[in-house]
Amino acid sequence: MFGRICTFTRQLSTRRATQGGFVGRGLEEFFESSQRLPVTRDQTGRAWTASELRQKSWEDLQKLWYVVLKERNVLASQAEETRRLSIPSKYFSNKSRVVKCKKSMARIKTVLNERRLAWEEAQKNSTAATEQ
Repeated sequence: MFGRICTFTRQLSTRRATQGGFVGRGLEEFFESSQRLPVTRDQTGRAWTASELRQKSWEDLQKLWYVVLKERNVLASQAEETRRLSIPSKYFSNKSRVVKCKKSMARIKTVLNERRLAWEEAQKNSTAATEQ
């Protein structure tokens, strides 16, 4: 019974099971370094700019979306742990990282929408050219 559940959950994973490095992890993916709360405050980068994202391929944008989504989920798990443990936000806060994730996700959506609009315009122009 347990083997069937593991097989089923492995099929639902966003990682490919065919890759050699696949390790079916569970809730650990919602925490940094398998810790509920980080011990040290690491330096983080900046949010992605729209001009950088415009240079990415569709596949790269999709991968980046899931990386940022995972980061947002990790930060939400940490926020919930601080709330659950009644830790004041002045001692532990990742608001800047949350803002960077939200900005990056919004910019990815903007770039994808620009591509969609350009594709629709190209489709409309090509049908108009074939009708003439």
